[in-house]
Amino acid sequence: MSRIPMPSRSTPQPSRGTPQSSRGTPQRRLAPSPTKLTAPTESPRLRTKSTVTRTTSLAPDAAETPRVRTKSTVARSTTPSKPMKKAFADTDSFLDKPKSSQDEAKPLSIKEAIALKRAEAKKTQTRGAPSPLDNLGSLADAIPDVPPAEDDDILGRPPLRQTIEQAKTTGSINLSTRSLQCIPSALFDLHLGITPEPLKSVPEEPPLPPPSEVRRRANQSPAWFDTRDLEIIKAWGNEIVEIQPEISLFGSLKSIDLHKNKIVSLPDQFTELLSLTTLDLSHNALTSLPVDLFSLPALSNLNVGNNALTSLPFSSTFSGSKPQKPRSSGRGLFGGPEVARASAPLPKLAIFDASSNHLTAESIDTNIPKSIVNLDLSGNPLESGEGSQASAKLLAALSTLQKLKVFRCEKAEISDNAFDSISHSSRPFPVVAVLDFGSTSVTESGAARGLKTLSQELTFDITNDDPPPGVARVIIGKQIVREAWEIEAERRSKSRTGKTADESEQGVFPPSRSKSVQSNSRPPVPVLKAPVVKEQWEIDAEQGLLTEGGRRRARAAAAAAAESADLGLGAPPRQSSPTKASSLADPQYYTAKTETLVLPASTAAPKLTGHARAISLAATPLLKSGPAAASSVALPTATLPLSLIAAQPFSQTLKVLLLKNRRMDRSFALPPMPHSEVLLPRLEELSLEGCNLGDSVSISHVSAEETTPVHPSETKPLLPLLTELFPGLRSLDLSYNTITSAALTTPVLSSLILSSPGRKGLQQLHLRGNRITELDGFQDIASMFKGNRTVPEWGMDELDVRDNEIGKLHSELGLLPLDIFLVDGNVFRVPARRVWEREGTKGLLSWLRGRMD
Repeated sequence: MSRIPMPSRSTPQPSRGTPQSSRGTPQRRLAPSPTKLTAPTESPRLRTKSTVTRTTSLAPDAAETPRVRTKSTVARSTTPSKPMKKAFADTDSFLDKPKSSQDEAKPLSIKEAIALKRAEAKKTQTRGAPSPLDNLGSLADAIPDVPPAEDDDILGRPPLRQTIEQAKTTGSINLSTRSLQCIPSALFDLHLGITPEPLKSVPEEPPLPPPSEVRRRANQSPAWFDTRDLEIIKAWGNEIVEIQPEISLFGSLKSIDLHKNKIVSLPDQFTELLSLTTLDLSHNALTSLPVDLFSLPALSNLNVGNNALTSLPFSSTFSGSKPQKPRSSGRGLFGGPEVARASAPLPKLAIFDASSNHLTAESIDTNIPKSIVNLDLSGNPLESGEGSQASAKLLAALSTLQKLKVFRCEKAEISDNAFDSISHSSRPFPVVAVLDFGSTSVTESGAARGLKTLSQELTFDITNDDPPPGVARVIIGKQIVREAWEIEAERRSKSRTGKTADESEQGVFPPSRSKSVQSNSRPPVPVLKAPVVKEQWEIDAEQGLLTEGGRRRARAAAAAAAESADLGLGAPPRQSSPTKASSLADPQYYTAKTETLVLPASTAAPKLTGHARAISLAATPLLKSGPAAASSVALPTATLPLSLIAAQPFSQTLKVLLLKNRRMDRSFALPPMPHSEVLLPRLEELSLEGCNLGDSVSISHVSAEETTPVHPSETKPLLPLLTELFPGLRSLDLSYNTITSAALTTPVLSSLILSSPGRKGLQQLHLRGNRITELDGFQDIASMFKGNRTVPEWGMDELDVRDNEIGKLHSELGLLPLDIFLVDGNVFRVPARRVWEREGTKGLLSWLRGRMD
């Protein structure tokens, strides 16, 4: 048993924090300090209520010791304890007393319940009200030092910082349509290591967002040997008003595009870009240009259209001053080559556009750059006020330019008085091709009188095509663009109706130049009207023989004329109707010297002049009778009337057969019985261009004397049939048909192209304008030449597959020993056009062979 004395049950235990004189013996408890709270003590299993005496605040949940709670007195305490701070946040008034458990159990009165509901509703309304933190703009304003993150571009372009950094390796930067107010200062900082001075229009430029961690790793600064000087700047479609003068430090700039901005003026340092070749400042607000801009030595393309320019002082830099010393165009530690400024205004300027400005003829310096090829002064008030003499001087200065080909002055204030100074000059505008005075006061007679000494032929017809060499096109008044065939049709119509016959008899120009004037100063020479040579289809159209109904009416008219002659009705003597065998021997079809037979086209008949109805049974008054008409009617309508051709006396020696545009009856007319011998043994060239033939063709067996089929028609593949009918064929033209890739199989092409016993093989094959999508058959044939092997059966040297739908050129095609291989107008993208445009077929085949390695 322990000898330590145990405290009695009635003796209270020392409270926490009470000093002890010895172990187990409690000291006398002192009264608490006025500024310190004392925690109440507890006796085991005994609870008493605590009493507050003259205190400012007491926490409801005072500190307790386990199982014992005693009375505690607080005297004049002003410093709240830590639990009291929690009480301040939970109570409405710091003077409220803590509620006991009995008070909490009391039911609420009606007033208290209503007040509680109102408080809850107010809290709910306050909770749904917008908070200042919801405004991200105010949050960004609260932290101005951190730039906002850059959003993804709606067009999928990289961020602005990444674009600037990538320009270090490419030498080109595109800042177009980014709503920029100036060229970003980061461009100068990242490329040149300088920070330009703030502009007046943009005193505070928005900073660029910092790059993300992923982009920072991917876009590290390139090595010094991978960097390139900036050569191209594209910043069009922004809101730029000023340009930093520090742009002159990019000494290697060659192209600057700043159109569609709000630029008011250019800095003088802009003219130090001596390597500049292309400058586009159109659609801005420029009122003047720097004077030294006209002394740039390499500028070849200048566009200042749609501005507010009032003058073009080309020679202001060079007049009354000494020649300028060479300036160094290089920048950096080692400098650069010395490039002298030009001694004449823009010596290499070829294209100059100053349209839609406020330029008058007096404000344009007549010392115009001599190298201009294309000049545009449209939309300028050239003759505003009393500027007729000034416009004449300006046009006289332009007429002396030796390289000017296109001069446009559309919708400008200019009249016929501008031609007064050049009407007596010799050889004005020596190489001009287009003079555009559309929508001006210039008249056709005034232009013809002023340009009568022009060395070129003058025409006022406007077409979509460029004028041919030696012809100058003058555009007057409202532009009415017509196709070349429309002008030719109008000319032929006038020549047929005889409207120009009187003019030709009086010694004026022929109908072919009815819209032209003679360009030299010599008196016109009378030209006799040449007879109009009509083509066969024109003759057939006039006679109405292009349709089956017209031919039936012609035969009926011929039979009626023959019957009336037999009855003695005063008709001319009856002539024997020519047979079909003798009709093809006519010189208009067969040429004995070249052994060539050309059959006329059999296309749909055009509408006649008498009426515009598509179907009419009325006989045309243009129908004529005679041997020629009867011969035309006697010709069959089949695309290949082989039965009729084989019956001709020249069939055994025929070498060339041309059957172009015979689309009325897309069939082959063969003899009734198959022949063991070849019908056209010496035929070497066959042309079926524009006959609308497909992979297969209809066959009708007719005799030379009959016009109706004897046996039912059948269908055979086209290429094997031609191989069988014409074994001596060397050139085959199937252009502008509907042949597909299914017909160009390897066996068919081998039998057609390669020579064999009894067959010579093709040298030329034209398949232009068909529906070919692939060349697998030719690929298989080309594989025969692998390993530099020779194929003695191969003799073809020309293959034309233009204007098809070929999607791929196989590399094996480069093995074909072709002299001419034409592939234009297809849908494949590899190889590029420049491959065969530079070196032709040889370069194309070499490129394809290189792809096989």
